[in-house]
Amino acid sequence: MKKLSRLLLVAMLIFSLVAVGGCAKETAPQPGAQAPAATKVLNVATEATYPPFEMVDKATGELTGFDMDLIRAIGKAQGYDVKIQSMGFDALIPALQADKVDVTISAQSITEERLKAIDFSDPYFKGGLIVAVRADDTAIKSYDDLAGKVLAAEIGTIGAAASEKLKERDPKTQVRIFDGIGEAFMELEKGGAVAVINDFAVTDYYMKTDGKDKIKLVGDIFQADDQYGIGVKKGNTEILKMINEGLAKVKASGEFDQIYKKWFSK
Repeated sequence: MKKLSRLLLVAMLIFSLVAVGGCAKETAPQPGAQAPAATKVLNVATEATYPPFEMVDKATGELTGFDMDLIRAIGKAQGYDVKIQSMGFDALIPALQADKVDVTISAQSITEERLKAIDFSDPYFKGGLIVAVRADDTAIKSYDDLAGKVLAAEIGTIGAAASEKLKERDPKTQVRIFDGIGEAFMELEKGGAVAVINDFAVTDYYMKTDGKDKIKLVGDIFQADDQYGIGVKKGNTEILKMINEGLAKVKASGEFDQIYKKWFSK
């Protein structure tokens, strides 16, 4: 009986191995079958201290904002997995030039100076500058009142450039440059500067959020023809075409308008 039991056990083991082998054979890839296509990755750089365009969500730690939603929508429309990293604003163009990233999106104004270094997508947002002062300031009424004063601005921005023009007009003007616009606003609030010249949309958002009752806007929007674009390495026509096509798709589908309302209808 023991011998018979052993024979039955061996037979059952052999049957199990054959069955498993058959299943494995059925699920194995067939000769010549194509492997799944690798997901295309779009490497993006931004400077995530410029709400509501790009910022870090305090609750989740994720990068969020108008620009972040837009570039993700463009990537999805074009079949790309979007990977975003944050760096200093003055590091964005060098990152493109060194092939560290494919594109930059960071409320970058399309200027003649920047066009010498990189290419830009079709414009996606109309900008413009505004002057911000402390809420209790009654002396400063407009940009022209700032000559000879102490100003704060973010490095590499057109607001910083506008501040430097005032310094050319009046050498007594002091321009304090900061790595992020939030630091410039804090300098204003503590009295280290009398004004911040910066993009209207960003300054208006700050005035309604963290800067509520601390700052106010004075004068009119100037350089109102300023427009933002997505940066691409100079000569990279393939990526530039892909971004422009994706931007057009996002606008045509109505998703662009939805993203805009999400961030600018508050």
